Amino acid sequence: MKAEPFSIHVPASTANLGPGFDSVGLALNRYLTVHVQPFAPRKTTFHGEELQAFNKDENNLIMQAAYFTADSFRKKLPPCQLDVVSTFPTSKGMGSSASAIVAGIELANILLDLELSRESKSLLASSLEEHPDNVIPAIFGGLTISFYNGQVVETVHVPDVAVEMIVAIPDGVLHTKQSRGSLPNLLPFNKAVEGSAISNVLVAALMKNDWKKAADMMNRDLFHEPFRSKWVPLYTELKEKAIELGAYGAAISGSGPSIVCFTPHQKAAAITEQLSALFPQYHFETVFPDRRGVVVEKCLSAAL
Repeated sequence: MKAEPFSIHVPASTANLGPGFDSVGLALNRYLTVHVQPFAPRKTTFHGEELQAFNKDENNLIMQAAYFTADSFRKKLPPCQLDVVSTFPTSKGMGSSASAIVAGIELANILLDLELSRESKSLLASSLEEHPDNVIPAIFGGLTISFYNGQVVETVHVPDVAVEMIVAIPDGVLHTKQSRGSLPNLLPFNKAVEGSAISNVLVAALMKNDWKKAADMMNRDLFHEPFRSKWVPLYTELKEKAIELGAYGAAISGSGPSIVCFTPHQKAAAITEQLSALFPQYHFETVFPDRRGVVVEKCLSAAL
């Protein structure tokens, strides 16, 4: 079992990309970092104003995922001290729960010398998250298209993604359970066929790095955006203005309420500046694809 301090870095992610519902995800260069002191008194401390509420619960999602992983291999997780920081917000559609799950799986993987493959981590993470669109890019980095049926995970990984992004983050939060409550239980067969065709073209365009075509498909989504957009302030206005300013297009990030805009190379910063002036209700950040996925680094001390 590992005894030296180490740190786990897990990227944020944006999922769905419109019609790629519960399947397509893209890792972002914002990170959840967990500093680990093995064999120290068991304690988790969340740092930063955004994460303070989690200090009230030792049974946080990171530890839940770590115990789940250990139990899956009939091993006992040793005590450890965790210090957690994040450079992206929770409950905003940027994969905060997925990053916590991936961090917990990696924590058990390192502490218990499990030497898990990315495929094994993906199955564990998907079984906890119940869908793969956020957890898989957090593990692999880059763009991932995944299928999960409760038993197996199949993933196509595109490590190099030629796009820049702007994430528009409103003040309010939107929990995934609430957002999913807006979705219908059924779609008529003809609508399901049309939605699948749109999703197929989206994926084909993404594989070719044709973001103009991909954005057109995002705008035609039938699976979730028509039902979730009511929870996203000024969604239509912001999306239309972003396109007018030079973006390829935009989509609800994950379950919302953030919006992700996709832009050509070296255009994101200028568009971000203009959108910030036009939509003061939002905080705008220029982001880029993360290509590495979850990373573990040795460190001299786990304490902050």
